[in-house]
Amino acid sequence: MNEKLLKVQDTVKIFESIKHYDEFRGEYWYARELMEALEYKKWDKFLNVIESAKIACENSNNSLDDHFSQVGKMINLAKGAKRKITDYKLSRYACYLIVQNADSKKETVALGQTYFAIQTRKMELTEAEYSKLTEDEKRFYQRNLTRK
Repeated sequence: MNEKLLKVQDTVKIFESIKHYDEFRGEYWYARELMEALEYKKWDKFLNVIESAKIACENSNNSLDDHFSQVGKMINLAKGAKRKITDYKLSRYACYLIVQNADSKKETVALGQTYFAIQTRKMELTEAEYSKLTEDEKRFYQRNLTRK
């Protein structure tokens, strides 16, 4: 198999493996996990990327609260101590903005840009198909989602 294709497939697995779902089956990613996937070593550097993405979000008239939800996490330190750290619960759109503002010289960033662009397009197609359903088909679809 082509080496580039393998790398793309591995990258897809990485982004899929850090994706989480809320109680309504909505997708989200944690910023600190995304930071590692994009091979950033320091939170401060990645925070600059997040801030640029937040500016882009606001400038496109989107609500920051809908896409960049700040959360706190407890981490374990030496000798059993714990400390609270800041993280973000990110929408797909927020991740897309982050990878667009990240260091594109990094191969994982370039692959992340492709991944989030493709995932966003898939969702657009799904929403377009959903809008074509009759009201009965929509209810049936929602019922199946709830059951799952």
